[in-house]
Amino acid sequence: MDEHQERPRARRRGQVPPPRAPRPQAPPPPGVARTDPSPDAQEGVPPPDRLLDPVPGPEDCGEEVRLRPRTLAQYIGQERMKANLRVFIKAARDRKEPLDHVLLYGPPGLGKTTVAHILSHEMKASIRATSGPAIERAGDLAAILTNLEGVGILFIDEIHRLQPALEEILYQAMEDFQIDIVIGQGPTARTVKIDLPRFTLIGATTRIGLLTGPLRDRFGIVHHLDFYPVPDLVQIIRRSARILGIDVDQDGAEEVGRRARGTPRIANRLLRRVRDFAQVEADGRIGGPIAERYLERLEVDRFGLDRLDRKILLTIHEKFDDGPVGVNTIAAALGEERDTIEEIYEPYLMQIGFLDRTSRGRRITARALEHLRLARHGSQGRLWE
Repeated sequence: MDEHQERPRARRRGQVPPPRAPRPQAPPPPGVARTDPSPDAQEGVPPPDRLLDPVPGPEDCGEEVRLRPRTLAQYIGQERMKANLRVFIKAARDRKEPLDHVLLYGPPGLGKTTVAHILSHEMKASIRATSGPAIERAGDLAAILTNLEGVGILFIDEIHRLQPALEEILYQAMEDFQIDIVIGQGPTARTVKIDLPRFTLIGATTRIGLLTGPLRDRFGIVHHLDFYPVPDLVQIIRRSARILGIDVDQDGAEEVGRRARGTPRIANRLLRRVRDFAQVEADGRIGGPIAERYLERLEVDRFGLDRLDRKILLTIHEKFDDGPVGVNTIAAALGEERDTIEEIYEPYLMQIGFLDRTSRGRRITARALEHLRLARHGSQGRLWE
């Protein structure tokens, strides 16, 4: 029986074939954990050149490593999460045990990967990072798990995109720190139980609802990362400016923070773009009027909306009489993917009260109409949406 015939039978038994050797990869820079390539660009996510896209682009990767805080004391915001993590970390270190498995969820750009690296530093354990779609076969996951000696923490980004068969392997690994390996084929096949080094699994996801119940229940520590208020973003911007050598005053930081959509990654990106304008067309110092002028030039308004956000709202208003209208219809009218609208645009538009999601579809709110200086249509809506 060949490999393709044997693997389904092994999965039904809760077993996996022998682990394959990991694919050779170039060594990471000193002090930086190995991270598998992100698949975001392959599945309906906007291109990385969108200024307010919370998904990291190529230009963000190097800067994020420089700006990433290393300890909980340096981490700004998410106070309730930080307070709880301090307790869990101290308790685990006092007992000389690994930290319980951690699940972090929330919109992209809020610092889930940063928190994973902070936990690695606080627990004085090295970290190995990968992503859910990068693990394609049961043998790949088994190879990762059996090579965790001396690592301590396994970080899986976008863990909701793991295949169901791979989740079943994680169940036993997370609970018993063991996995079953199938040796041989056909009637002579036998299973060998392999002990794993004790480790902490940190999972990050933007869509916790796609995680299966059994996997979600195996995480002992679960935290949701919220959008950041403007005062926290101002602190993040001032800290980033010190590290990058940018001269920005309080008013300039507040102007950038108000338009950053509650997301640190976007705040840092806007700071770098305004720095470019101030360096070339001004004296290099970023004050409130300078930040406002150049952010307007970048088409980012005072609520943090760019051209695409306004296009969504205008489409609902002009083509569908303020809604309600289904998300598939909006996506078709804009030429965008449904997942892109639901994951990138909608959360922030709903958070600031510009979009209302009902059982019949999406509606533009009076607050959004006032901001866009539009009058509400008299239509009662479409019952077929």
